[in-house]
Amino acid sequence: MVSKKGQGLSLTTIIVAALALIVLVVLVMVFTGRIGSFERGLSDEGKTELIKMRIQYGDCHPSATAEVTFDQALSAAESDESEELAKAGFSDQISRCKGFNDKNVCEGNTECRWS
Repeated sequence: MVSKKGQGLSLTTIIVAALALIVLVVLVMVFTGRIGSFERGLSDEGKTELIKMRIQYGDCHPSATAEVTFDQALSAAESDESEELAKAGFSDQISRCKGFNDKNVCEGNTECRWS
């Protein structure tokens, strides 16, 4: 006599589990792809705003660090009000730097640079 001890998984259960796993992997790929394109869109919007702000630059203008800080603040903004605050703050910095008419004074300020 041959005795069978223990239970095994049926073939149907194994197939259903494999299909569920495949569906989950596809869903993760779809959502991570969408989220990545959304973040790229936000980054592109920030770069566009920075280019618009650069039109106001004079000989003395905000440093690259200030530009990066503005871009990050704009990307992190969760409302129109916070976006406007970031734009207003950077615009104030542009105005302050434009007030320096001397190269040495401009470059003496760590937040501005001369071009």
